[in-house]
Amino acid sequence: MQFRQKALSKLQSPEELDLPVRFARPQGRLVLAVTVVVMTVAGIWAFTGSVASRLGAPGVLTHAEGSYTLQSPFAGQVTGVLAKEGQLLSPGAPLLEVGTDRGTRAVRAVAGGRVTALVARTGSVVTTGADVAVVERVTNPDEPLVAMVYVPGGNGSAIPVGAQVDLSVQSVPQRYGVLRGRVTEVGRAPRTPAQITGFLGDSRLAAQFSRQGDPVAVVVRLERSSATRSGYRWSSTAGPPYPLDSTTPVTAAVHLSAQRPVDWLLP
Repeated sequence: MQFRQKALSKLQSPEELDLPVRFARPQGRLVLAVTVVVMTVAGIWAFTGSVASRLGAPGVLTHAEGSYTLQSPFAGQVTGVLAKEGQLLSPGAPLLEVGTDRGTRAVRAVAGGRVTALVARTGSVVTTGADVAVVERVTNPDEPLVAMVYVPGGNGSAIPVGAQVDLSVQSVPQRYGVLRGRVTEVGRAPRTPAQITGFLGDSRLAAQFSRQGDPVAVVVRLERSSATRSGYRWSSTAGPPYPLDSTTPVTAAVHLSAQRPVDWLLP
């Protein structure tokens, strides 16, 4: 009770009423001013600025028509291999001769193209429906390559046609930079491993591209250049001093449309 009376008497003392009240120190006002300026600038940038992003995905260099796996319609022993890897074949051209119980039969190309892999060898035994070769659907070896990029299904809608793409080629040293390309087509629906195998003729690649679920196929046109040995434009001046082959694995960095930071906060 004694302390309370002393406190009340001190507050009622007239000589205490004319003392100035200090609301903030000069340093505090400076911090407040800086905070207000930073928040104002951040708010303006959130509505008027833009942030670019990239989407990474695996892919492979190929020709636009893809490849197919040739299967033997006969069971028997391979008595002759009539084609070699890299050879161009016309539709119906024979690839193998198979000795069957009805005599020697020829396994022929279903469609014209270039042989990229020969599975069967002379003396090997094949069953009906066995894979014997992979043929790339191409009639001219000078036809330009494209990159087939497989992105996770949920990200396909974020990729606009015409987007710039940087392609890192696994077989090319980093000092030569990356390939330049543009998106020409984005798949409407995810591709199953069987569909990818049917287009690329390679079940191992299909399994690799489908590790995170059925992906969306994105077609990337490679930008051409007459100044490079490969015939395509690179981030370096000349690129590698040799041509590129189809079925070469790549890693794509797709440049997505720039977004305002405020778009990330709005539903």
